[in-house]
Amino acid sequence: MEPVNEVNYMQLNLMKNNITRFMLAYKFALAEVETKLKILEEEFQLIHEYNPIEHIHTRLKSPESIVTKAQRKNIHFSLASFKEHMQDIAGVRINCSFNSDIYKVSDMIQKQQDIEVVECKDYIKNPKPNGYRSLHLILKIPVFMSDRVEKVFVEVQIRTIAMDFWASLEHKIFYKYNKAVPTFITKELKEAAVSANELDKKMENLHKEITKIKQNNEADESFSTTVVESSTDYNIPLKFMEMLLEENKKTTVKKN
Repeated sequence: MEPVNEVNYMQLNLMKNNITRFMLAYKFALAEVETKLKILEEEFQLIHEYNPIEHIHTRLKSPESIVTKAQRKNIHFSLASFKEHMQDIAGVRINCSFNSDIYKVSDMIQKQQDIEVVECKDYIKNPKPNGYRSLHLILKIPVFMSDRVEKVFVEVQIRTIAMDFWASLEHKIFYKYNKAVPTFITKELKEAAVSANELDKKMENLHKEITKIKQNNEADESFSTTVVESSTDYNIPLKFMEMLLEENKKTTVKKN
């Protein structure tokens, strides 16, 4: 018969491995989502003239935070229960310049074939009572481990820079007052949220006008043979492009 302390050690070691595996699944899921977003971000930077993604931030709840939430929400104390009932252990926040960008980014995320969209909450069209506007996605991300595939929840919040500033300030105020915020401050916060949304609309309209002017100017200019160098290593020689164009012409002639 094994000593009690040795049995306890083996049980603790097994539990440690299970918790580590549990947390790693969420860490890897975050890495997968972040990689997908980085790919989109770089594509827009190098190919398109406008990048809708301004900033990406990821967050993984600590075991202590998971326990605290489980106690607050009366969630059964087990890893399986945490996985089933907590959808925000892994979180991604995406900041965009404009509300229209939010929907573009959301659409690109939801079209990814290996992502399962569990829920979409549109707080832009339907703001929260406190004035908060954002788009929330609950995703299920497959994580390919050495011996299994784990599907875990990742919460994605997409909001404008102005609303992100407001949300950050609102969080600090509620933390300071331990959620017992005076009524007059709550009222002013809501007014600030409305102002932030109006600012978003004005800036987006300005952006549209500037884009129109730029497009009109470009249409009037003659074709330039100068190749604009990107901020990366993809500096494409003009001769390289000319050779490809010539080859495309030959291919077209053969087909005809």
